[in-house]
Amino acid sequence: MEWRTRRYAKRWAVILIFSFVAGLVGGFGAVIFRILIKMFHWIFFSFLLPYFSIYIGGFNLGYIILPVLGGVLIAPLISRAPNIRGNGVPEVIEAFIFKEGTIAWKFAVMKTLATSVAIGSGASLGREGPIGFIGASLSSIISQIFGLSKDMKRLLTACGLAAGIAGTFNAPFAGALFALEVLYMGAFSINLVPIFIASITGNAVTLAVLGSASGIKIPSPLSYTVTELPFFFLMGIFSGVLAAFFVKLLYFVGDRFESSGFSPKLRLLIGGTAVGILGMLFSEYGVLGIGYEGMRLAMFGILPIYLLVLLIFLKATATIFSIASGYSGGIFAPSLYIGTAFGAVFGMVLRFFLPWVNPSSYALAGMAAFFSGVAQAPINQILMVAELTKDYTMLPPAMLSSVAGFLSARVLLKGSSVYTLKLERRGIKIKTGKPLILETISVGDIMTKRPVFVYSTDPIMHVEELIAKTGHDCFPVVDRKMNVIGIVGVRDLISCPDKSMSVGELLQRPYAVAYPTETAQQALEKFMAFNQNLLPVVESPQRNKLIGVVTKKDIYRAYYKGLERMYIE
Repeated sequence: MEWRTRRYAKRWAVILIFSFVAGLVGGFGAVIFRILIKMFHWIFFSFLLPYFSIYIGGFNLGYIILPVLGGVLIAPLISRAPNIRGNGVPEVIEAFIFKEGTIAWKFAVMKTLATSVAIGSGASLGREGPIGFIGASLSSIISQIFGLSKDMKRLLTACGLAAGIAGTFNAPFAGALFALEVLYMGAFSINLVPIFIASITGNAVTLAVLGSASGIKIPSPLSYTVTELPFFFLMGIFSGVLAAFFVKLLYFVGDRFESSGFSPKLRLLIGGTAVGILGMLFSEYGVLGIGYEGMRLAMFGILPIYLLVLLIFLKATATIFSIASGYSGGIFAPSLYIGTAFGAVFGMVLRFFLPWVNPSSYALAGMAAFFSGVAQAPINQILMVAELTKDYTMLPPAMLSSVAGFLSARVLLKGSSVYTLKLERRGIKIKTGKPLILETISVGDIMTKRPVFVYSTDPIMHVEELIAKTGHDCFPVVDRKMNVIGIVGVRDLISCPDKSMSVGELLQRPYAVAYPTETAQQALEKFMAFNQNLLPVVESPQRNKLIGVVTKKDIYRAYYKGLERMYIE
Protein backbone atom coordinates (compact mmCIF):
# COMPACT_ATOMS: atom_id res chain seq x y z
CA MET A 1 0.00 0.00 0.00
CA GLU A 2 2.88 2.36 0.82
CA TRP A 3 4.49 1.93 -2.60
CA ARG A 4 1.15 2.75 -4.24
CA THR A 5 0.93 5.94 -2.20
CA ARG A 6 4.45 6.94 -3.24
CA ARG A 7 3.68 6.17 -6.87
CA TYR A 8 0.47 8.19 -6.73
CA ALA A 9 2.26 11.15 -5.11
CA LYS A 10 5.10 11.00 -7.65
CA ARG A 11 2.69 10.95 -10.57
CA TRP A 12 0.76 13.93 -9.29
CA ALA A 13 3.97 15.81 -8.60
CA VAL A 14 4.92 15.34 -12.27
CA ILE A 15 1.45 16.40 -13.41
CA LEU A 16 1.40 19.55 -11.30
CA ILE A 17 4.96 20.55 -12.26
CA PHE A 18 4.25 20.20 -15.97
CA SER A 19 0.88 21.95 -15.67
CA PHE A 20 2.75 24.88 -14.07
CA VAL A 21 5.28 24.78 -16.92
CA ALA A 22 2.40 24.70 -19.44
CA GLY A 23 0.98 27.79 -17.75
CA LEU A 24 4.34 29.56 -17.98
CA VAL A 25 4.93 28.82 -21.66
CA GLY A 26 1.28 29.57 -22.45
CA GLY A 27 1.49 32.90 -20.66
CA PHE A 28 4.79 33.91 -22.25
CA GLY A 29 3.53 32.72 -25.64
CA ALA A 30 0.53 35.03 -25.23
CA VAL A 31 2.82 37.93 -24.31
CA ILE A 32 5.15 37.38 -27.28
CA PHE A 33 2.22 37.06 -29.67
CA ARG A 34 0.65 40.30 -28.47
CA ILE A 35 4.00 42.05 -28.85
CA LEU A 36 4.26 40.71 -32.43
CA ILE A 37 0.79 42.04 -33.24
CA LYS A 38 1.67 45.46 -31.86
CA MET A 39 4.94 45.46 -33.80
CA PHE A 40 3.25 44.59 -37.11
CA HIS A 41 0.42 47.03 -36.40
CA TRP A 42 3.00 49.78 -35.92
CA ILE A 43 4.79 48.78 -39.15
CA PHE A 44 1.56 48.83 -41.18
CA PHE A 45 -0.38 51.71 -39.65
CA SER A 46 2.36 54.05 -38.33
CA PHE A 47 5.26 53.42 -40.71
CA LEU A 48 3.70 52.32 -44.02
CA LEU A 49 0.30 54.03 -44.02
CA PRO A 50 1.71 57.57 -44.55
CA TYR A 51 3.45 56.34 -47.72
CA PHE A 52 0.23 54.85 -49.11
CA SER A 53 -2.15 57.60 -48.01
CA ILE A 54 -4.27 58.95 -50.86
CA TYR A 55 -7.29 61.03 -49.84
CA ILE A 56 -10.43 61.11 -51.98
CA GLY A 57 -13.58 62.70 -50.61
CA GLY A 58 -12.14 62.65 -47.11
CA PHE A 59 -11.40 58.89 -47.20
CA ASN A 60 -7.86 57.49 -47.04
CA LEU A 61 -7.41 54.82 -49.74
CA GLY A 62 -4.32 53.64 -47.91
CA TYR A 63 -6.57 51.61 -45.61
CA ILE A 64 -7.41 49.38 -48.57
CA ILE A 65 -3.77 48.66 -49.36
CA LEU A 66 -2.67 47.54 -45.87
CA PRO A 67 -4.76 44.32 -45.53
CA VAL A 68 -3.94 43.47 -49.15
CA LEU A 69 -0.23 43.86 -48.42
CA GLY A 70 -0.62 41.67 -45.35
CA GLY A 71 -2.30 39.03 -47.50
CA VAL A 72 0.56 39.15 -50.01
CA LEU A 73 3.10 38.62 -47.22
CA ILE A 74 1.37 35.60 -45.70
CA ALA A 75 0.35 34.00 -49.02
CA PRO A 76 3.55 31.86 -49.27
CA LEU A 77 2.91 30.48 -45.77
CA ILE A 78 -0.75 29.73 -46.59
CA SER A 79 0.27 27.97 -49.82
CA ARG A 80 2.81 25.86 -47.96
CA ALA A 81 0.52 24.97 -45.05
CA PRO A 82 -3.19 25.65 -45.83
CA ASN A 83 -4.26 24.49 -42.36
CA ILE A 84 -2.75 27.57 -40.73
CA ARG A 85 -5.77 29.54 -41.94
CA GLY A 86 -8.42 30.39 -39.36
CA ASN A 87 -8.24 30.66 -35.58
CA GLY A 88 -6.28 27.56 -34.54
CA VAL A 89 -8.75 26.09 -32.04
CA PRO A 90 -9.96 23.38 -34.50
CA GLU A 91 -6.35 22.29 -34.90
CA VAL A 92 -6.04 22.01 -31.12
CA ILE A 93 -9.20 19.86 -31.01
CA GLU A 94 -7.85 17.66 -33.81
CA ALA A 95 -4.49 17.25 -32.08
CA PHE A 96 -6.16 16.51 -28.74
CA ILE A 97 -8.49 13.78 -30.03
CA PHE A 98 -6.77 12.36 -33.09
CA LYS A 99 -3.04 13.09 -32.71
CA GLU A 100 -2.39 12.26 -29.05
CA GLY A 101 -1.93 15.96 -28.24
CA THR A 102 0.91 16.41 -30.74
CA ILE A 103 1.27 19.74 -32.57
CA ALA A 104 4.28 20.15 -34.87
CA TRP A 105 6.55 23.05 -33.96
CA LYS A 106 6.94 24.19 -37.61
CA PHE A 107 3.17 24.44 -37.92
CA ALA A 108 3.02 26.45 -34.68
CA VAL A 109 5.71 28.90 -35.86
CA MET A 110 4.06 29.47 -39.25
CA LYS A 111 0.64 29.89 -37.62
CA THR A 112 1.98 32.47 -35.15
CA LEU A 113 3.76 34.49 -37.84
CA ALA A 114 0.87 34.43 -40.31
CA THR A 115 -1.68 35.41 -37.67
CA SER A 116 0.36 38.30 -36.24
CA VAL A 117 0.88 39.73 -39.77
CA ALA A 118 -2.80 39.27 -40.65
CA ILE A 119 -4.10 41.01 -37.52
CA GLY A 120 -1.37 43.66 -37.60
CA SER A 121 -2.25 44.57 -41.20
CA GLY A 122 -5.90 45.14 -40.28
CA ALA A 123 -7.71 41.89 -41.11
CA SER A 124 -10.91 41.65 -39.05
CA LEU A 125 -9.73 38.84 -36.80
CA GLY A 126 -9.25 38.14 -33.10
CA ARG A 127 -6.10 37.28 -31.19
CA GLU A 128 -7.77 35.11 -28.50
CA GLY A 129 -8.15 31.81 -30.40
CA PRO A 130 -4.62 32.05 -31.85
CA ILE A 131 -3.24 32.83 -28.37
CA GLY A 132 -4.96 29.69 -27.09
CA PHE A 133 -3.44 27.77 -30.01
CA ILE A 134 0.03 29.13 -29.22
CA GLY A 135 -0.30 28.09 -25.58
CA ALA A 136 -1.47 24.62 -26.60
CA SER A 137 1.26 24.18 -29.21
CA LEU A 138 4.08 25.32 -26.90
CA SER A 139 2.82 22.97 -24.18
CA SER A 140 2.62 20.16 -26.74
CA ILE A 141 6.21 20.83 -27.81
CA ILE A 142 7.33 20.68 -24.16
CA SER A 143 5.59 17.31 -23.74
CA GLN A 144 7.30 16.00 -26.89
CA ILE A 145 10.73 17.17 -25.72
CA PHE A 146 10.33 15.31 -22.41
CA GLY A 147 8.87 12.21 -24.06
CA LEU A 148 5.68 12.26 -21.97
CA SER A 149 2.89 9.73 -22.40
CA LYS A 150 0.10 10.45 -24.88
CA ASP A 151 -2.37 11.08 -22.06
CA MET A 152 0.00 13.63 -20.53
CA LYS A 153 0.47 15.21 -23.98
CA ARG A 154 -3.27 15.62 -24.29
CA LEU A 155 -3.55 17.04 -20.78
CA LEU A 156 -0.75 19.58 -21.35
CA THR A 157 -2.32 20.61 -24.65
CA ALA A 158 -5.51 21.41 -22.73
CA CYS A 159 -3.46 23.22 -20.07
CA GLY A 160 -1.76 25.38 -22.70
CA LEU A 161 -5.07 26.29 -24.32
CA ALA A 162 -6.50 27.29 -20.94
CA ALA A 163 -3.41 29.35 -20.08
CA GLY A 164 -3.62 31.31 -23.34
CA ILE A 165 -7.32 32.12 -23.02
CA ALA A 166 -6.97 33.00 -19.34
CA GLY A 167 -4.09 35.37 -20.04
CA THR A 168 -6.03 37.07 -22.83
CA PHE A 169 -9.05 37.98 -20.73
CA ASN A 170 -7.63 38.06 -17.19
CA ALA A 171 -10.14 35.28 -16.52
CA PRO A 172 -8.45 32.09 -15.24
CA PHE A 173 -11.71 30.38 -14.33
CA ALA A 174 -13.21 31.04 -17.77
CA GLY A 175 -9.97 29.94 -19.46
CA ALA A 176 -10.02 26.61 -17.65
CA LEU A 177 -13.69 26.03 -18.46
CA PHE A 178 -13.10 26.92 -22.12
CA ALA A 179 -10.54 24.12 -22.38
CA LEU A 180 -12.90 21.67 -20.68
CA GLU A 181 -15.89 22.61 -22.84
CA VAL A 182 -14.00 22.63 -26.15
CA LEU A 183 -11.60 19.70 -25.65
CA TYR A 184 -13.20 17.49 -23.01
CA MET A 185 -16.68 18.21 -24.44
CA GLY A 186 -17.93 19.49 -21.09
CA ALA A 187 -16.80 16.45 -19.09
CA PHE A 188 -15.71 17.70 -15.68
CA SER A 189 -12.99 15.62 -14.09
CA ILE A 190 -10.03 15.68 -11.80
CA ASN A 191 -8.09 17.07 -14.76
CA LEU A 192 -9.59 20.39 -13.73
CA VAL A 193 -6.81 20.67 -11.11
CA PRO A 194 -3.80 20.87 -13.50
CA ILE A 195 -5.84 22.86 -16.03
CA PHE A 196 -6.66 25.42 -13.34
CA ILE A 197 -3.01 25.62 -12.31
CA ALA A 198 -1.97 26.26 -15.92
CA SER A 199 -4.78 28.79 -16.40
CA ILE A 200 -3.91 30.77 -13.27
CA THR A 201 -0.19 30.68 -14.14
CA GLY A 202 -0.77 31.87 -17.70
CA ASN A 203 -2.94 34.72 -16.46
CA ALA A 204 -0.34 35.70 -13.85
CA VAL A 205 2.45 35.78 -16.45
CA THR A 206 0.44 38.05 -18.74
CA LEU A 207 -0.43 40.44 -15.91
CA ALA A 208 3.15 40.48 -14.61
CA VAL A 209 4.66 41.30 -18.01
CA LEU A 210 2.00 43.49 -19.63
CA GLY A 211 0.21 44.87 -16.58
CA SER A 212 -3.19 44.10 -18.15
CA ALA A 213 -4.79 41.27 -20.05
CA SER A 214 -8.13 42.02 -21.65
CA GLY A 215 -8.78 44.97 -23.91
CA ILE A 216 -12.50 44.81 -23.11
CA LYS A 217 -13.81 47.78 -21.11
CA ILE A 218 -16.98 47.26 -19.05
CA PRO A 219 -19.06 50.20 -17.72
CA SER A 220 -19.79 50.13 -14.02
CA PRO A 221 -22.14 49.67 -12.37
CA LEU A 222 -24.48 47.59 -14.55
CA SER A 223 -27.97 46.73 -13.40
CA TYR A 224 -31.23 45.05 -14.32
CA THR A 225 -34.59 44.31 -12.73
CA VAL A 226 -36.12 40.87 -12.18
CA THR A 227 -38.92 41.70 -14.62
CA GLU A 228 -36.29 42.05 -17.38
CA LEU A 229 -35.08 38.45 -17.15
CA PRO A 230 -37.54 37.18 -19.80
CA PHE A 231 -36.20 39.84 -22.17
CA PHE A 232 -32.61 38.68 -21.57
CA PHE A 233 -33.72 35.14 -22.40
CA LEU A 234 -35.47 36.35 -25.57
CA MET A 235 -32.40 38.32 -26.60
CA GLY A 236 -30.33 35.17 -26.06
CA ILE A 237 -32.55 33.23 -28.45
CA PHE A 238 -32.22 35.92 -31.13
CA SER A 239 -28.44 36.04 -30.52
CA GLY A 240 -28.18 32.27 -31.01
CA VAL A 241 -30.12 32.47 -34.28
CA LEU A 242 -27.85 35.29 -35.45
CA ALA A 243 -24.78 33.30 -34.36
CA ALA A 244 -25.90 30.22 -36.32
CA PHE A 245 -26.56 32.36 -39.40
CA PHE A 246 -23.14 33.99 -39.04
CA VAL A 247 -21.36 30.62 -38.76
CA LYS A 248 -23.22 29.14 -41.74
CA LEU A 249 -22.53 32.22 -43.84
CA LEU A 250 -18.86 32.13 -42.85
CA TYR A 251 -18.44 28.59 -44.15
CA PHE A 252 -20.68 29.21 -47.17
CA VAL A 253 -18.43 32.07 -48.31
CA GLY A 254 -15.37 29.97 -47.45
CA ASP A 255 -16.66 27.14 -49.64
CA ARG A 256 -17.21 29.59 -52.50
CA PHE A 257 -13.59 30.76 -52.21
CA GLU A 258 -12.38 27.14 -52.11
CA SER A 259 -14.38 26.15 -55.21
CA SER A 260 -13.50 29.31 -57.15
CA GLY A 261 -10.27 27.88 -58.51
CA PHE A 262 -8.42 31.02 -57.48
CA SER A 263 -4.91 30.71 -56.10
CA PRO A 264 -4.38 31.34 -52.36
CA LYS A 265 -2.69 34.66 -53.17
CA LEU A 266 -5.63 35.85 -55.30
CA ARG A 267 -8.13 34.84 -52.60
CA LEU A 268 -6.18 36.86 -50.04
CA LEU A 269 -6.07 39.84 -52.39
CA ILE A 270 -9.85 39.72 -52.86
CA GLY A 271 -10.51 39.31 -49.15
CA GLY A 272 -7.99 41.96 -48.16
CA THR A 273 -9.44 44.45 -50.63
CA ALA A 274 -12.98 43.93 -49.32
CA VAL A 275 -11.84 44.31 -45.71
CA GLY A 276 -9.76 47.36 -46.58
CA ILE A 277 -12.69 49.14 -48.23
CA LEU A 278 -14.91 48.57 -45.20
CA GLY A 279 -12.12 49.67 -42.86
CA MET A 280 -11.49 52.79 -44.90
CA LEU A 281 -15.14 53.85 -44.68
CA PHE A 282 -15.41 53.15 -40.93
CA SER A 283 -11.86 53.36 -39.64
CA GLU A 284 -12.80 54.64 -36.18
CA TYR A 285 -15.19 51.87 -35.13
CA GLY A 286 -13.04 48.75 -34.93
CA VAL A 287 -14.05 47.22 -38.26
CA LEU A 288 -10.37 46.62 -38.97
CA GLY A 289 -8.33 44.45 -36.63
CA ILE A 290 -9.50 43.07 -33.29
CA GLY A 291 -12.21 45.67 -32.73
CA TYR A 292 -12.03 46.37 -28.99
CA GLU A 293 -12.55 50.10 -29.58
CA GLY A 294 -15.84 49.44 -31.35
CA MET A 295 -16.89 47.14 -28.51
CA ARG A 296 -16.17 49.90 -25.99
CA LEU A 297 -18.29 52.40 -27.92
CA ALA A 298 -21.18 49.93 -28.09
CA MET A 299 -20.84 48.84 -24.47
CA PHE A 300 -20.87 52.42 -23.14
CA GLY A 301 -23.86 53.44 -25.25
CA ILE A 302 -21.95 56.09 -27.21
CA LEU A 303 -23.16 55.04 -30.68
CA PRO A 304 -26.66 55.61 -32.09
CA ILE A 305 -28.81 52.61 -32.90
CA TYR A 306 -28.62 52.98 -36.71
CA LEU A 307 -24.82 52.98 -36.61
CA LEU A 308 -24.74 49.92 -34.35
CA VAL A 309 -26.94 48.00 -36.80
CA LEU A 310 -24.63 49.01 -39.63
CA LEU A 311 -21.53 48.01 -37.64
CA ILE A 312 -22.97 44.55 -36.93
CA PHE A 313 -23.24 44.01 -40.68
CA LEU A 314 -19.84 45.56 -41.45
CA LYS A 315 -17.89 43.69 -38.76
CA ALA A 316 -19.54 40.39 -39.69
CA THR A 317 -18.78 40.97 -43.38
CA ALA A 318 -15.17 41.98 -42.73
CA THR A 319 -14.64 38.96 -40.48
CA ILE A 320 -16.22 36.54 -42.96
CA PHE A 321 -14.08 37.83 -45.83
CA SER A 322 -10.94 37.77 -43.67
CA ILE A 323 -11.39 34.15 -42.62
CA ALA A 324 -13.01 32.79 -45.78
CA SER A 325 -10.32 34.22 -48.05
CA GLY A 326 -7.59 32.52 -46.03
CA TYR A 327 -6.23 34.94 -43.43
CA SER A 328 -4.99 33.37 -40.20
CA GLY A 329 -6.69 34.70 -37.10
CA GLY A 330 -9.35 34.20 -34.47
CA ILE A 331 -13.13 34.39 -34.35
CA PHE A 332 -13.34 35.13 -30.61
CA ALA A 333 -13.02 38.94 -30.58
CA PRO A 334 -15.14 39.55 -33.72
CA SER A 335 -17.88 37.40 -32.18
CA LEU A 336 -17.75 39.43 -28.96
CA TYR A 337 -17.93 42.63 -31.04
CA ILE A 338 -21.02 41.47 -32.98
CA GLY A 339 -22.72 40.15 -29.84
CA THR A 340 -22.04 43.38 -27.93
CA ALA A 341 -23.44 45.55 -30.72
CA PHE A 342 -26.52 43.33 -31.12
CA GLY A 343 -27.17 43.34 -27.38
CA ALA A 344 -26.86 47.14 -27.31
CA VAL A 345 -29.36 47.44 -30.18
CA PHE A 346 -31.79 45.11 -28.38
CA GLY A 347 -31.46 47.14 -25.19
CA MET A 348 -32.00 50.46 -26.99
CA VAL A 349 -35.13 49.16 -28.72
CA LEU A 350 -36.43 47.84 -25.40
CA ARG A 351 -35.76 51.20 -23.75
CA PHE A 352 -38.37 52.80 -26.01
CA PHE A 353 -40.97 50.76 -24.11
CA LEU A 354 -39.25 50.43 -20.73
CA PRO A 355 -37.37 53.68 -19.99
CA TRP A 356 -35.45 52.26 -17.02
CA VAL A 357 -33.65 49.66 -19.14
CA ASN A 358 -29.84 49.96 -19.29
CA PRO A 359 -28.67 49.04 -22.84
CA SER A 360 -25.13 48.45 -21.55
CA SER A 361 -26.41 45.48 -19.52
CA TYR A 362 -27.89 43.97 -22.67
CA ALA A 363 -24.65 44.68 -24.56
CA LEU A 364 -22.73 42.60 -21.99
CA ALA A 365 -25.28 39.78 -22.02
CA GLY A 366 -25.42 39.90 -25.84
CA MET A 367 -21.66 39.47 -25.99
CA ALA A 368 -21.94 36.29 -23.92
CA ALA A 369 -24.99 34.96 -25.75
CA PHE A 370 -23.61 35.39 -29.28
CA PHE A 371 -20.27 33.73 -28.55
CA SER A 372 -22.04 30.93 -26.64
CA GLY A 373 -23.91 30.22 -29.87
CA VAL A 374 -20.88 30.51 -32.14
CA ALA A 375 -18.52 28.39 -30.02
CA GLN A 376 -21.12 26.29 -28.16
CA ALA A 377 -19.36 27.17 -24.89
CA PRO A 378 -21.92 28.80 -22.57
CA ILE A 379 -20.21 28.09 -19.25
CA ASN A 380 -17.06 29.82 -20.44
CA GLN A 381 -19.03 32.96 -21.26
CA ILE A 382 -21.02 32.95 -18.03
CA LEU A 383 -17.84 32.85 -16.00
CA MET A 384 -16.12 35.37 -18.24
CA VAL A 385 -18.88 37.89 -17.53
CA ALA A 386 -18.32 37.46 -13.80
CA GLU A 387 -14.53 37.78 -14.14
CA LEU A 388 -14.64 40.76 -16.52
CA THR A 389 -17.09 42.71 -14.36
CA LYS A 390 -15.53 41.46 -11.09
CA ASP A 391 -19.11 41.36 -9.88
CA TYR A 392 -21.85 38.73 -9.74
CA THR A 393 -24.67 41.21 -10.28
CA MET A 394 -24.99 40.46 -13.99
CA LEU A 395 -24.60 36.69 -13.61
CA PRO A 396 -28.34 35.76 -13.75
CA PRO A 397 -29.10 37.62 -17.01
CA ALA A 398 -25.78 36.45 -18.48
CA MET A 399 -26.65 32.86 -17.62
CA LEU A 400 -30.10 33.13 -19.20
CA SER A 401 -28.79 34.80 -22.35
CA SER A 402 -25.84 32.42 -22.75
CA VAL A 403 -27.93 29.28 -22.30
CA ALA A 404 -30.60 30.58 -24.70
CA GLY A 405 -27.95 31.51 -27.28
CA PHE A 406 -26.28 28.12 -26.89
CA LEU A 407 -29.52 26.15 -27.30
CA SER A 408 -30.99 28.06 -30.23
CA ALA A 409 -27.70 27.95 -32.15
CA ARG A 410 -27.26 24.28 -31.28
CA VAL A 411 -30.59 23.42 -32.90
CA LEU A 412 -29.73 25.32 -36.09
CA LEU A 413 -26.10 24.10 -36.25
CA LYS A 414 -27.14 20.53 -35.37
CA GLY A 415 -24.64 20.19 -32.56
CA SER A 416 -21.67 21.71 -34.42
CA SER A 417 -19.75 24.89 -33.62
CA VAL A 418 -17.59 27.34 -35.54
CA TYR A 419 -14.61 25.22 -34.43
CA THR A 420 -15.89 21.72 -35.20
CA LEU A 421 -17.37 22.66 -38.59
CA LYS A 422 -13.86 23.28 -39.88
CA LEU A 423 -12.91 19.74 -38.88
CA GLU A 424 -16.11 18.31 -40.33
CA ARG A 425 -15.05 19.64 -43.72
CA ARG A 426 -11.97 17.44 -43.39
CA GLY A 427 -14.13 14.41 -42.58
CA ILE A 428 -13.57 14.70 -38.82
CA LYS A 429 -17.02 14.68 -37.19
CA ILE A 430 -17.24 15.92 -33.60
CA LYS A 431 -20.35 17.17 -31.82
CA THR A 432 -20.12 19.75 -29.06
CA GLY A 433 -21.96 19.85 -25.78
CA LYS A 434 -21.76 16.09 -25.24
CA PRO A 435 -19.92 15.11 -22.07
CA LEU A 436 -19.44 11.63 -23.51
CA ILE A 437 -16.18 9.80 -23.06
CA LEU A 438 -16.41 8.10 -26.47
CA GLU A 439 -16.52 11.52 -28.18
CA THR A 440 -12.85 11.99 -27.26
CA ILE A 441 -11.62 8.69 -28.79
CA SER A 442 -11.01 8.28 -32.52
CA VAL A 443 -11.83 5.16 -34.54
CA GLY A 444 -8.28 5.23 -35.93
CA ASP A 445 -6.99 4.98 -32.37
CA ILE A 446 -8.88 1.78 -31.50
CA MET A 447 -9.30 -0.14 -34.77
CA THR A 448 -7.56 -3.43 -35.59
CA LYS A 449 -5.18 -2.49 -38.40
CA ARG A 450 -4.63 -6.02 -39.78
CA PRO A 451 -8.15 -7.37 -40.08
CA VAL A 452 -9.23 -10.83 -41.16
CA PHE A 453 -11.31 -10.47 -44.33
CA VAL A 454 -12.78 -12.55 -47.16
CA TYR A 455 -12.98 -11.94 -50.88
CA SER A 456 -16.35 -11.80 -52.60
CA THR A 457 -15.26 -14.72 -54.78
CA ASP A 458 -14.41 -16.99 -51.84
CA PRO A 459 -16.73 -19.97 -51.24
CA ILE A 460 -18.99 -20.07 -48.19
CA MET A 461 -16.96 -22.99 -46.88
CA HIS A 462 -13.97 -20.65 -46.50
CA VAL A 463 -15.99 -18.39 -44.18
CA GLU A 464 -16.93 -21.38 -42.02
CA GLU A 465 -13.25 -22.34 -41.77
CA LEU A 466 -12.32 -18.80 -40.70
CA ILE A 467 -14.99 -18.82 -38.00
CA ALA A 468 -13.62 -22.08 -36.61
CA LYS A 469 -10.02 -20.87 -36.87
CA THR A 470 -10.32 -17.32 -35.50
CA GLY A 471 -13.39 -17.46 -33.28
CA HIS A 472 -14.75 -14.35 -35.01
CA ASP A 473 -18.40 -14.32 -36.05
CA CYS A 474 -18.26 -11.59 -38.71
CA PHE A 475 -15.86 -10.50 -41.48
CA PRO A 476 -15.61 -7.66 -44.00
CA VAL A 477 -16.02 -8.66 -47.63
CA VAL A 478 -13.75 -7.02 -50.23
CA ASP A 479 -13.10 -7.17 -53.95
CA ARG A 480 -9.67 -7.81 -55.45
CA LYS A 481 -8.73 -4.13 -55.02
CA MET A 482 -9.48 -4.36 -51.29
CA ASN A 483 -12.60 -2.18 -51.58
CA VAL A 484 -15.28 -3.09 -49.04
CA ILE A 485 -18.51 -4.36 -50.62
CA GLY A 486 -20.26 -5.83 -47.57
CA ILE A 487 -20.00 -7.96 -44.44
CA VAL A 488 -20.70 -11.62 -43.83
CA GLY A 489 -21.27 -13.44 -40.55
CA VAL A 490 -22.70 -16.46 -38.80
CA ARG A 491 -26.31 -15.38 -39.22
CA ASP A 492 -25.80 -15.12 -42.98
CA LEU A 493 -24.46 -18.67 -43.08
CA ILE A 494 -27.43 -20.00 -41.12
CA SER A 495 -29.83 -18.68 -43.75
CA CYS A 496 -27.63 -19.75 -46.67
CA PRO A 497 -29.55 -22.18 -48.95
CA ASP A 498 -26.46 -23.47 -50.82
CA LYS A 499 -23.01 -23.93 -49.26
CA SER A 500 -21.42 -23.93 -52.71
CA MET A 501 -22.35 -20.28 -53.27
CA SER A 502 -19.68 -17.58 -53.28
CA VAL A 503 -19.62 -14.96 -50.56
CA GLY A 504 -20.57 -12.23 -53.05
CA GLU A 505 -23.79 -14.08 -53.95
CA LEU A 506 -24.80 -14.14 -50.29
CA LEU A 507 -24.47 -10.40 -49.71
CA GLN A 508 -27.88 -8.78 -49.39
CA ARG A 509 -28.32 -6.84 -46.16
CA PRO A 510 -27.37 -3.16 -45.80
CA TYR A 511 -24.21 -2.42 -43.83
CA ALA A 512 -22.25 0.48 -42.36
CA VAL A 513 -18.57 1.34 -42.51
CA ALA A 514 -16.49 3.59 -40.27
CA TYR A 515 -13.73 6.08 -41.03
CA PRO A 516 -10.54 6.60 -38.98
CA THR A 517 -11.45 10.27 -38.43
CA GLU A 518 -14.77 9.42 -36.78
CA THR A 519 -15.19 9.12 -33.03
CA ALA A 520 -15.90 5.93 -31.09
CA GLN A 521 -19.30 7.42 -30.22
CA GLN A 522 -20.20 7.61 -33.92
CA ALA A 523 -19.06 4.02 -34.39
CA LEU A 524 -21.26 2.93 -31.49
CA GLU A 525 -24.25 4.69 -33.03
CA LYS A 526 -23.64 2.82 -36.31
CA PHE A 527 -23.46 -0.50 -34.45
CA MET A 528 -26.85 0.22 -32.94
CA ALA A 529 -28.44 1.50 -36.17
CA PHE A 530 -27.33 -1.42 -38.37
CA ASN A 531 -27.24 -4.18 -35.74
CA GLN A 532 -23.71 -5.19 -36.73
CA ASN A 533 -21.03 -6.87 -34.63
CA LEU A 534 -18.23 -5.44 -36.76
CA LEU A 535 -17.58 -2.24 -38.68
CA PRO A 536 -15.13 -2.27 -41.59
CA VAL A 537 -12.92 0.85 -41.45
CA VAL A 538 -12.20 2.41 -44.85
CA GLU A 539 -9.87 5.25 -45.79
CA SER A 540 -12.50 7.95 -46.35
CA PRO A 541 -15.99 8.53 -47.78
CA GLN A 542 -14.31 8.89 -51.18
CA ARG A 543 -11.98 5.87 -50.89
CA ASN A 544 -13.57 2.57 -49.85
CA LYS A 545 -10.32 0.65 -49.32
CA LEU A 546 -10.26 -1.54 -46.20
CA ILE A 547 -7.70 -0.38 -43.60
CA GLY A 548 -9.07 -1.97 -40.42
CA VAL A 549 -12.07 -3.14 -38.43
CA VAL A 550 -13.78 -2.07 -35.21
CA THR A 551 -15.78 -4.44 -33.03
CA LYS A 552 -18.12 -3.85 -30.11
CA LYS A 553 -15.36 -5.14 -27.85
CA ASP A 554 -13.12 -2.35 -29.17
CA ILE A 555 -15.79 0.17 -28.19
CA TYR A 556 -15.96 -1.22 -24.66
CA ARG A 557 -12.17 -1.00 -24.37
CA ALA A 558 -12.31 2.55 -25.73
CA TYR A 559 -14.76 3.51 -23.01
CA TYR A 560 -12.40 2.40 -20.25
CA LYS A 561 -9.48 3.95 -22.09
CA GLY A 562 -11.42 7.21 -22.14
CA LEU A 563 -12.07 6.90 -18.42
CA GLU A 564 -8.33 6.66 -17.81
CA ARG A 565 -7.78 9.78 -19.88
CA MET A 566 -10.51 11.73 -18.10
CA TYR A 567 -9.42 10.67 -14.64
CA ILE A 568 -5.67 10.67 -14.63
CA GLU A 569 -5.34 9.67 -11.02
